[in-house]
Amino acid sequence: MIQRHEILQTIQMIDQQHLDIRTITMGISLLDCADTDIDRSCTKVYDKICRLAGNLVKTGEDLEAEFGIPIVNKRVSVTPIALVGAGTGAKSYVPYAKALDRAAKEIGVNFLGGFSALVQKGMTEADRVLIASIPEALAETELVCSSVSVGSTRAGINMDAVREMGHTIKRAAQLTADRGGMACAKLVVFCNAVEDNPFMAGAFHGVGEPECEVHVGVSGPGVVEHALRAVRGEPFDVVAETVKKTAFRITRMGQLAAQEASSRLGVPFGIVDLSLAPTPAVGDSVAAILEEMGLESVGAPGTTAALALLNDAVKKGGVMASSHVGGLSGAFIPVSEDAGMIAAARAGKLTIEKLEAMTCVCSVGLDMIAVPGDTTAETLSAIIADEAAIGMVNNKTTAARLIPAPGKTVGDTVDFGGLLGTAPVMPVNQCSPKEFIARGGRIPAPLHSLKN
Repeated sequence: MIQRHEILQTIQMIDQQHLDIRTITMGISLLDCADTDIDRSCTKVYDKICRLAGNLVKTGEDLEAEFGIPIVNKRVSVTPIALVGAGTGAKSYVPYAKALDRAAKEIGVNFLGGFSALVQKGMTEADRVLIASIPEALAETELVCSSVSVGSTRAGINMDAVREMGHTIKRAAQLTADRGGMACAKLVVFCNAVEDNPFMAGAFHGVGEPECEVHVGVSGPGVVEHALRAVRGEPFDVVAETVKKTAFRITRMGQLAAQEASSRLGVPFGIVDLSLAPTPAVGDSVAAILEEMGLESVGAPGTTAALALLNDAVKKGGVMASSHVGGLSGAFIPVSEDAGMIAAARAGKLTIEKLEAMTCVCSVGLDMIAVPGDTTAETLSAIIADEAAIGMVNNKTTAARLIPAPGKTVGDTVDFGGLLGTAPVMPVNQCSPKEFIARGGRIPAPLHSLKN
C-alpha cells in the first residue's frame, strides 16, 4: 500500500525539486511510406504521422492534468529518412524534412527526430544524399532534428563519414548564422546509436522496432541533488545507495506515465529512459549533483569519478523500477542546458578536454558545445572521431553535438532559448588534424567486437 509520506514526498519532488517527465516520444515506422516518387512518399509520411500521433499531445496534457506530473515535451521519432527515400532517386531529401516539419506542427509536438542516416560501416547513395541535405533541411525547418551514426563497436569508425560531417556541421552553422548556428543544435553525430532513444536531437525509430510505440524519458537532477544533501560527508557507498533509491522512485513515475500513455494511445509501450537530463533552470543541474558530492566545481579533479558513480547508480536504481529500460539511460552533460555546466565553462573550470574524459562514463558525449565560428571542418571531424573512438572501444553510446557559432569567439555566448539554453563559446586545441582527417577509410573495430 502507498503510504501518506510517499505521496507527500512525490508532491515535494515535483513542486520544489524539478521532477518531471522530460518527454513522451512516439516512435513511428515509415518503411511503408517508401515510393519511387518523392512527392507521393512525402505525402504518405505526412499522413501517417498525423494519423498515428494526432492524439499524442492531448494524451500528454491529459496525463499532466490527471496525475499532476509535468510532461515537458511531446515528441515523435521516425525511421531514418535515408532508408525511406532510397528508392526515389532524388538528389535532395529536403522535401522530406519539410513534410516532417509540417506534420510536427500539425500535431503540435515540440520536436521530430529521424532525418537520419546509419553509415557506421559505409554509405549508400541515399545516405550521401541525406547527409548532403542536412544543412538546408535543418535551416529551412523549425522542429526537425537530424542524426548520423558514424561508428559502432561491431563496425569500427567510418572516417569518410566523419570527414563529411565536419563539413556538414560548418555548412549548417553558416546557413543559420543569423540564429547563432541553430541548425547545429538539432544535429547529433553518434557512435553506437540506439534505436529506441526518446531524447532529441538524436532520436530515430530503428528498423528493429515495431510499427508504432511510446517511449518515456524521465528526469530529476534536482531530486537527486536534494537527496544527497541529507548524506553530506558520508562515504561513497552511502552516496551510491541514496542515488539508487532516488532513481527508483523517479523511474516508477515514468513507468506509470508510459503505461498510461500506451493504453490511451492504443500502441505498445516501448521503454523508459532513465537519463538525468538537466535544464538551464537553477536547481535542475547534473553539475550541482557532482558538486554536492564534494567538488568545488564541476571540471575539477574527481569530476569523472563522481560522474561514473552517478551514472552507475542511476542505472542500478532505475532498472528495477521499469519492465523495459532502454534509450540512453544515465546522466547527460549538455553544456548549454545545465546552469552549473554553463557557469563552470564561463569560469574556465570546465574544458572540452575534461568533458571528453567525462563522456567515457556518462550518457552520450560532447553535447551542446559551442566553439569559435572559425573552427575548421577538420577540427570538428577530429573531435567527432575522438568521441566515436571512446564509444567504440568502451562499447557505449557516445555522440557529438558541436556548434561552430558564426562570428563568435571564446568568451562570447550563444542563446538558443528554451531547453537548449545558452552556450558559452569554449576554446579548442589549435593544432591541425587536417592530414589525419584527409586519410579517410575506416578505423577497424576493436578485438572485443568479435563476440560470436
